[in-house]
Amino acid sequence: MPISKIILYFFSFLLTVTVLLPLVKKDFWVFRVFDYPRLQKFVITAILITAWLLFFRDTKLLLDWAIIVFLGLTFIHLFYVILPFTFLSKTMIDKVKAPNNETLKLLVANVYQYNESHHKLLDLIEKNNPDIIFLLETDQKWLDAVKNLRETYPHYIEIPQENTYGLLFYSKLPLKKQQINYLIDDEIPSIIADVIYNNQTVRIYGLHPTPPVPQENKFSTERDAEILMVGKMAKEYKNPCLVMGDMNDVAWSYTTELFLKTSELMDPRRGRGMYSTFHAKKILLRWPLDHYFLSSHFRLVKMNVEKSIDSDHFPISISVVIAHKDEADKMTADKEDKALANEKIAAGINGEPL
Repeated sequence: MPISKIILYFFSFLLTVTVLLPLVKKDFWVFRVFDYPRLQKFVITAILITAWLLFFRDTKLLLDWAIIVFLGLTFIHLFYVILPFTFLSKTMIDKVKAPNNETLKLLVANVYQYNESHHKLLDLIEKNNPDIIFLLETDQKWLDAVKNLRETYPHYIEIPQENTYGLLFYSKLPLKKQQINYLIDDEIPSIIADVIYNNQTVRIYGLHPTPPVPQENKFSTERDAEILMVGKMAKEYKNPCLVMGDMNDVAWSYTTELFLKTSELMDPRRGRGMYSTFHAKKILLRWPLDHYFLSSHFRLVKMNVEKSIDSDHFPISISVVIAHKDEADKMTADKEDKALANEKIAAGINGEPL
């Protein structure tokens, strides 16, 4: 057997494993972590199909043709998964033009706690001049480096921590309410802030749950539970609201889709692109981990992945305006979705992985 065919067998088998594992709805990290590289698997599948057809199209082996057929079905499946995050798909949120004085501008940046390029973040803030800043992975050193933001952003919530889960929130807009929650873990904070924008109250949920990787958390249970708890809060809040932060989950995962159904919020990425924010230093390993999810009151003005600040994440900014509610494209949860969401939340609270 030629070495080229052995190599094709090996990579086809490896790809098969990484495609099938996420279909198992279990919380153990091995099943969840392969949700992330869907685009990479799509490209690898195309390369493998091309290689099989170029070099072994005359094969008589049933196994070879079974592999080729499976790769073809995999290609279709992965295309279907990533299609909503391309310009070929329908958008969930309409885009509009608006005067600068009417837009609400936000910036989310996972700064990477051990990153010392504080000036790059501050330069980006000065350039973009957002109304609201949400910084993640912020310890006391980061707070000391950016605390002068208080002069321009007099309304703030500061939760520096040394465990890579510190949060800093700064706003030019007055805060009607601010709340710090520890929904699942006593060391993992999230926030709720009601800001006054154009004489209206906008509720902002900011969070950064743990990822399902061995060095952080072997299960996605706590991450999924926290995301879904915030989703239920957002649905119960009938006025304009948005959820933002590093969710440690990709836009196309089944958990994110369950979140959209549970919260009835909308994803501005859909129909526009992936807007990948991680990994900033590894171009072949990039996917969308940092998110904004908006209630149906909002329209999109623009959204950008910003230049590197020497973190492992790119910052991501968004500008929006409030208009009348448009719920035509929202997702809704059926009985089975609601039961699954409740089961996941209970599992997270009780520390019992599914």
